[in-house]
Amino acid sequence: MEPRKRIAVIGYGTAGQALAILLSRDEHHVDIFERAPMPGPVGAGFLLQPSGLQVLWKMGLLDAVRAHAAPVHRLHGDTPCGRAVMDMGYEGLDERLHGLGMQRGALFALLHDAREGRGDLHAGVTIVAVDHERGVLKDSEGRQHGPYDLVIAADGSASALRGQVGGTVLDRVYPWGALWCLLPAQDWPHASELRQRYVAARKMIGLLPVGTRPGDPTPRLSFFWSLPCTDFARWEADGMQPWLEELHALWPEAASRFAHLVDARQLARASYRDAVVTRWHRGRMVLAGDAAHAMSPQLGQGVNMALLDALALRDALRTYGSGEAALQAYQAQRRAHVGVYHHWSRWLTPLFQSDRDTWSKARDVLLGPMGRMPGGRGHMLRVLSGTQHGWLGTLPLEPDFLTALAQPAAPMSVALPAGA
Repeated sequence: MEPRKRIAVIGYGTAGQALAILLSRDEHHVDIFERAPMPGPVGAGFLLQPSGLQVLWKMGLLDAVRAHAAPVHRLHGDTPCGRAVMDMGYEGLDERLHGLGMQRGALFALLHDAREGRGDLHAGVTIVAVDHERGVLKDSEGRQHGPYDLVIAADGSASALRGQVGGTVLDRVYPWGALWCLLPAQDWPHASELRQRYVAARKMIGLLPVGTRPGDPTPRLSFFWSLPCTDFARWEADGMQPWLEELHALWPEAASRFAHLVDARQLARASYRDAVVTRWHRGRMVLAGDAAHAMSPQLGQGVNMALLDALALRDALRTYGSGEAALQAYQAQRRAHVGVYHHWSRWLTPLFQSDRDTWSKARDVLLGPMGRMPGGRGHMLRVLSGTQHGWLGTLPLEPDFLTALAQPAAPMSVALPAGA
């Protein structure tokens, strides 16, 4: 590994947090720039897949995550009339595999604590430009920071810095977004399943067990309701009652959970972007996380991709140093993995979030049988678990990780795996 470098990480989401931890542990000097004055999580909950969980295991954080997360073994989606559209379980790949539903607040807190004060966090600082040749940053107040040996732009799906790399071929907002919130799980009978309900492609409702978070021992569900972004204002103007009546009619089995929805202020609004870049780096600047590959949430891979990016970039720097060779190796590895997810998320989104009723009817009829076909089922399960690598490859999962995932969580004082 080359001598200690000065590295700037822009953004303190999952990618930025993981990078700060991994690079600081390698004794690099890390400055983190976050535009929010009080950094914190954005969103309700997500599903950690085996691909992302292996990264957390390598970071020595798997047991800490499992202490708060909810194991998820099955993904089931149906229509109000009871037609099963999707029904997949991880055991189809390996009986030891499962996902973990987790609150964004829980992962944010765990990663923040794992940084252990390493690196300097500059909150309330918005970076607006990067001199990629000199590694100098300019913030919104006109101040300069640096120079740095490496500048990592991890400033999210709406990245203000993505375009400065010069390889953006697509960057658009999806017309459909979602309402999100956390609800008490209580006696919800599907404690280890992601449950979704579809009405054509115009409505999608979901409940995902996401466990607890530090300081709040109440197990919760992440609830979402999809709708066009242009309808957010109409939804608010119409008031809660018409929407709640529709919600109860579409999913009466979950009525006791929805009783907790009483105020529009409980629900956050989310929008999504589709961004494709042909190059992830330029000079001393490199992209990571959603800044490099924002996509629809249909495959639920955003957090997992961010963790994989952080580990891949750390490993490339260990092998090649902070120069061009390291950034090329990082880009080659991650683009090979991300590409298939970009493809499927772009094609699947209209089947679940659009006005295309004909497409949704074909989805209801064909998606289930396709998932039972030997070749199709294996591919779908690998895409689900985050382990599809390109069209034909598989992201390897280490035997020791699979063993750790299958066992009860170890005590909190966990030794780091070799190479972490």
